[in-house]
Amino acid sequence: MMRGIYLTYMEIPVIVAILVVLFASLKIVQEYERGVIFFLGRCTGVRGPGLIILIPFLEVMRKVQLRTITMGIPSQKIITKDNVSIDIAAVAYYHLVDPKKSVVAIDDVYSAVNQISQTTVRNVVGQFTLDQLLSQTTEINKQIQKVIDTHTEPWGVQVTAVEIKDIALPDNMQRAMAKEAEAERERRAKVVAAEGEFQSAKRLAEAADVIAAHPVALQLRTLQTMAEISVEKNSTIIFPAQFMTTVQEAIKMISGDSKK
Repeated sequence: MMRGIYLTYMEIPVIVAILVVLFASLKIVQEYERGVIFFLGRCTGVRGPGLIILIPFLEVMRKVQLRTITMGIPSQKIITKDNVSIDIAAVAYYHLVDPKKSVVAIDDVYSAVNQISQTTVRNVVGQFTLDQLLSQTTEINKQIQKVIDTHTEPWGVQVTAVEIKDIALPDNMQRAMAKEAEAERERRAKVVAAEGEFQSAKRLAEAADVIAAHPVALQLRTLQTMAEISVEKNSTIIFPAQFMTTVQEAIKMISGDSKK
């Protein structure tokens, strides 16, 4: 009887060890994850999602995420093509499309994508002038994304988008751009004013041609102006030029009659 109890106590650690090994061989992989399986050091495939049973001591699993990762590219100093020193910060979006490559082909895929993104942003932006960088941001973003995606494709990574989110200019450059913008606004204002004067002069010339063809129109316009002035109840006396001409003709006519 004592020996049976003793054997039972000896078997408890073994049973516990077996249970621990069994639980350790059970792995749960989420819907957005995949497990890369290694059997005695050799990659045998990708499993998941769900419950995965590994062969104890023979199989090892490395989990990777398939969700889109938002990676901030730290601000860094860049010299543009026209020798302007600026600070640029960007953000990149990427996800793993081949879990096996992301584990086997490179040591730390996340750090590698971050480093290649910083280098690519610096190299691509340095090929453009400041004006191009400010006016062609969309095209530059696409070019950066294309270059990064070319480098990361062998790692099983696809870069979906890269966006430049901040461009910091030196203070002296900001003042120079403000002066340039102000001068441009003044130039546009003068052009608009000159265009208005041109159109006004053109309309006046057309009105003069109409009045020259119809002298009575000038008389009507004069009467209309006098009517508008009389509304103000002032004591100004106006003698239109046509009235003076009529008076002179009347005087000449009277003088001619008296001579006869």
